[in-house]
Amino acid sequence: MIILEKPYVSDFLIDTINKNNICVLDNEIARVYPVFKNLISTKEAVDKYKNENELIYTNSENAISWIDENLHDSKLNEFIKISKDKAKFRNAIKSIYPDYYFCEVSKDELKKLNPQNLKFPLILKPSVGFLSFGVYPVNNIDEWNKVILNLDKDIEKFASVFPENVVNTQKFLIEEMIEGDEFALDAYYDNNGCATILNIYKHPFFDASDVSDRAYYTNKEIIEKYCDKFKLVLDKISSCIGYKNFPFHLELRANENNIIPIELNPMRFCGWCITDMAYSAWGINVYEYFLNQKKPNWENILKDKDNSYYYFTMADIPSMIKNEEIKNIDYEKYLKNISNPLVVRKIDYKNNPVFAIVFAKCDSLDEIKNILKLKMEDFIEI
Repeated sequence: MIILEKPYVSDFLIDTINKNNICVLDNEIARVYPVFKNLISTKEAVDKYKNENELIYTNSENAISWIDENLHDSKLNEFIKISKDKAKFRNAIKSIYPDYYFCEVSKDELKKLNPQNLKFPLILKPSVGFLSFGVYPVNNIDEWNKVILNLDKDIEKFASVFPENVVNTQKFLIEEMIEGDEFALDAYYDNNGCATILNIYKHPFFDASDVSDRAYYTNKEIIEKYCDKFKLVLDKISSCIGYKNFPFHLELRANENNIIPIELNPMRFCGWCITDMAYSAWGINVYEYFLNQKKPNWENILKDKDNSYYYFTMADIPSMIKNEEIKNIDYEKYLKNISNPLVVRKIDYKNNPVFAIVFAKCDSLDEIKNILKLKMEDFIEI
């Protein structure tokens, strides 16, 4: 069963639902797409989960409120609450990372903290968050003071975009800055609590202060090098928490000595249906794989692949530009920076923080590095 919610439902997901006759919860978002043949009521959905052990996937964490309301006492809801609350998640896996420093403070306590007592560099972020909203890398006391000074203004912005169970800015997590390369992966835990990885992405940054989600990429070398290593970590996490029948998107950092999760996002794979890129890169339909409990045969998938890079990029709207002021987007000019676009999705820029999502293929990281440098205001007419 699939629960559809804002902000975005891809044509690929819609086609997958219809091709496989997947049940879809009858809600406001699903009714936007009259093509669905198998809409089910809330009662039917609850019965399917409780009586038939129906697997549930959602394209957006906005659906968490429905699960909390209708499956409140379920294991699924318990898993979601542990995953969404970063402090709870850290405490749950503390036995794996006993030396990792973190603490949770309220918004009011945060403003009263003496930065002389903090250990820099550190990361500050909402205990319940989404994407990079409200994530601050802080290297010293001066940077700390600037973040605290602007915090209320930033919180007001986050609160206007996401519901409280997706981004909650009443509590914050302070944690040590994890060294190493950043990755993200789409995976699920099966009925035995074993992890199946469906894609791995590397997250490049423009510089040390960059926390944006502008681009991620994957290739044969990344899958071969990290798939088994990351699965070992995922299975350790499951042994601590007991995850079962659970799709998720995990961000983590890896260095020569350790692999440390940053956060585990429940009930979905890579947001904005960007997870569809697994099909462009590897021929993997992640929705079918999860709902049918299929496992990729990576040896067969990769055997004829060269080391090209498959990547996605999100064309974000700069914070200084108000959406209602935008008159036009020069998509042609923007796409000149992408040598081989595979999928181009134009996004409703009047109501969203991005104006395009593109899946692409390239032979060199230079193209991706160039995309990280782009000034998106150059493509926006106001």
